[in-house]
Amino acid sequence: MSEPQVHRTYLFYRFVCFSVRIGLKIWERFEVHGSENVPASGGCVVACNHVSYLDPPSIACSVRHRVIRFLARDTLSRTWIGDYFFRHIHAVSIDRTKGDVGALRKSIQVLKGGEVLGLFPEGTRSVDGELKPAKAGVGFLIAKAGVPVVPAYVDGSFQAYPKGAQRIKRGRVRVFFGPAIQPSEFAAFASERDGYEKISSLVMSRIAALKPAKSSAP
Repeated sequence: MSEPQVHRTYLFYRFVCFSVRIGLKIWERFEVHGSENVPASGGCVVACNHVSYLDPPSIACSVRHRVIRFLARDTLSRTWIGDYFFRHIHAVSIDRTKGDVGALRKSIQVLKGGEVLGLFPEGTRSVDGELKPAKAGVGFLIAKAGVPVVPAYVDGSFQAYPKGAQRIKRGRVRVFFGPAIQPSEFAAFASERDGYEKISSLVMSRIAALKPAKSSAP
């Protein structure tokens, strides 16, 4: 991609984030806390709970100083509109028919290249709004990438737009970012037989710790 194309893509990403942020501010009384915990440079994972389609855009528009790339299945890019949109928001296209190996390889490549990868360790949206165990492979990815992991928690998105909902309800959506978990903390599990599982559990525990005491339901 040429430099002018890269610049146009970046501007498109920023425009989308700005528009989403305004919409969330108006409709969901959007708040962001702790976004400065995302490093200003270098590879980094932002690991977040997942209960709604609102979660990826909420995370993306919360961090103004970095571009966050999310995994997106390639079927979403089969139309020219989908292809244009997902390329220009820097999504990482994944072919799910070939298993998780391709996704892991692409994710590590993104992180080794100094970029930020948005990750939902649970793999899919929770149907009851509660945290679920991380999917197999999350700990492996984090260990192999060797980059900081910033835990994040989106509060209120489940009440606004849960799985199966037909419309977005008005409410209050807040995003909380915690201090980055450094690679040195994960290294302690490297020699253990269940080390990858422990890495995943550590990340999930840091995400859970960010959950506010009271629900942000309207």
